[in-house]
Amino acid sequence: MRDNFMTAMFRSLRHRDFRAYFIGQMVSYIGTWMQQVAMAWLAYRISGSVLVLGLVGFASQFPILLFAPFGGVFSDRHDRRRLMILTQSLSLLQTLVLAALTFSGLVEVWHLLALAVWLGLINAVDTPARQSIISMLVRDRSDLANAIALNSFAMNSARFLGPALAGFLVSLSGEGVCFLLNGASYAVVVVALLRIRLGHKAPQRQPLLKVLREGVAYTWNSKPIRTLLGIVATISFLLTPVVVFMPFYAREVFHGDARTLGLLMSCSGIGSLLGAGVLASRRNVALVAWMVSKAPFLAAASLMAFSFSTVLWLSMPLLVLVGLGMIMTVASSNTIIQTLVHDHFRGRVMSYFTVAFLGMAPLGSLAAGSVAHHLGVPATLFGGCVLGIGVLAWLTRRLQGLDSHLKAARVREGLPG
Repeated sequence: MRDNFMTAMFRSLRHRDFRAYFIGQMVSYIGTWMQQVAMAWLAYRISGSVLVLGLVGFASQFPILLFAPFGGVFSDRHDRRRLMILTQSLSLLQTLVLAALTFSGLVEVWHLLALAVWLGLINAVDTPARQSIISMLVRDRSDLANAIALNSFAMNSARFLGPALAGFLVSLSGEGVCFLLNGASYAVVVVALLRIRLGHKAPQRQPLLKVLREGVAYTWNSKPIRTLLGIVATISFLLTPVVVFMPFYAREVFHGDARTLGLLMSCSGIGSLLGAGVLASRRNVALVAWMVSKAPFLAAASLMAFSFSTVLWLSMPLLVLVGLGMIMTVASSNTIIQTLVHDHFRGRVMSYFTVAFLGMAPLGSLAAGSVAHHLGVPATLFGGCVLGIGVLAWLTRRLQGLDSHLKAARVREGLPG
């Protein structure tokens, strides 16, 4: 039984290109989470302000909101592998600059904000390519859903390991070591991309704005895709600001240090890892559709309870449930959208998914940071959850009939309905 479960969960790794990509992404995600935790701790350490935490979160992701749709156009028009090699190399340069400033003791808040914007601009191009290239790495289309879930599994395994490592290293050696290790992880991704054997994609010659408008029209005219993007955007705007407030909870509520921060982040990562593992083991896409209508309410309810908790041992399992609900919502939505979308529009549609998932988060961070400055962090998170439950209840009712859309898409791909 266990062998059958493991075979089902990791079945897409039989594809050589996806296996190389998966290993590279696993290493990269660990480095990314280490940098995110270390950067948040550094920002709070040198400023002591929750508003600055919100600003740093905003600066790192608002370029995605503005420019990810253009990144999706580039992904559909150009060679995705070459595009990712370029973006990963630029990310490596960014993290080396951050490390140099930190080790020299010259780092200031405005440095963190500028470097966060730099990375956000890179990710606006990189993330749509990263999401849409997966379909090119799996030769058997029946393994696509598993490959998407395994990509989430890699990200959330790192979400468990990265913060714990960051908390240990920051307390031992400072934030700069985390930034250097993240730079090394980008180098691993570049090597993995060089090993992938994809044919080069000839650039399309259609005008950029025309291609952009076509993608917007295609996405808007698909009610299931439009609704799923709304669910992901709601989660990102109203619930994910908890991440930028973690240093506040670690230091002010639980009276801990960087290790406490790493522990809290890892608890959320454990829940995300469990959710991604469950999704990776599922072959039935209809069951995934059922999950996306239930999981967001688990995340919101658990976060409501966490927001006013002052007991660490109680807060930890609540964060596990928050992570579980969030990743099951986001990864399920990703799987369903990639099942429904036509290949010709994949890069552009995944850019809108990127906007919903990553682009809305900075607006939520900025809004939550501003509100928390006046009302306090617990009240801000609680209020966001109450509002989120109302919006999610309206959106999930609009998913009726999703099973028939999924069946039609699988028939189109020549898969069992």
